[in-house]
Amino acid sequence: MSAPVWRKTSRSSGEANTDCVEVAKFPSAIGIRDSKNPSGGNLSISDSVFAALLDQIRRGELDR
Repeated sequence: MSAPVWRKTSRSSGEANTDCVEVAKFPSAIGIRDSKNPSGGNLSISDSVFAALLDQIRRGELDR
């Protein structure tokens, strides 16, 4: 099994964007971690929960 590929949005580049998360696809889940502390662990959620989260973000339904 190969190591997961962690990715972050292209909008998170530059010094002004220090509060970023990274995501990776695992066989049965999506991993989410703090890009400033990649060895600090990650949160794993199902593909369907991740899709619902992205949908809520796109619709602006989440509080900051």
